Amino acid sequence: MHGSVRWILAAAVVGIVAAAPVAFYRYEYAHAKRLRVVTPGRVFRSGQMTEGGFVETIQSEKIRTVLNVQDDYPDPDVDRSWLGGGTVKESELCRRLGVRFAFIAPDLIPRRQIPEKRPEAIERFLAIMDDPDSYPVLIHCKAGLHRTGALAAVYRMEYEGTSARAALREMLDHGYGRTAGTEANDYVKQYVTTYRPGVRQPEARAQR
Repeated sequence: MHGSVRWILAAAVVGIVAAAPVAFYRYEYAHAKRLRVVTPGRVFRSGQMTEGGFVETIQSEKIRTVLNVQDDYPDPDVDRSWLGGGTVKESELCRRLGVRFAFIAPDLIPRRQIPEKRPEAIERFLAIMDDPDSYPVLIHCKAGLHRTGALAAVYRMEYEGTSARAALREMLDHGYGRTAGTEANDYVKQYVTTYRPGVRQPEARAQR
């Protein structure tokens, strides 16, 4: 074999070997993006997964409700795979899989209204989580860190009796960010540190 050909082949092999870990990471990251168990058999959280990731999670965990909390994407276009290949609407994917698709847009209220009032998204979230037929539930946003983290904290405080301090600590431990995770952040203040368990305001329903 000619020397230059051997060098080309060797370089190609090295490139493939070097790229393999990156490709595997991208597959794992996008496929089941930050999928975590909040409460085994009941509540899960994640980022925006691929179609394959959603299908695998819904089937393996017997998910009955997929709750999208991306206020900027009420009905996301789900990538069919991390390599591309088109998209499918998340609501259509859920319909096909026989699970409920719900959308909640996390909102904020003026600070002067706290604690007498709280964001409507909390009421919509509780309306879903109060319903035994909703479980198991998968809550997801884009990255699986901030909006998902805030509502997972609400779940912990409301249904598991977790303190606001402990719920906030879990948020930070799961990537919320120490800088963002203070009361200077309105989401932290309104969804976590001033949250009052057991309170129900006028009926609110998740958008569908």
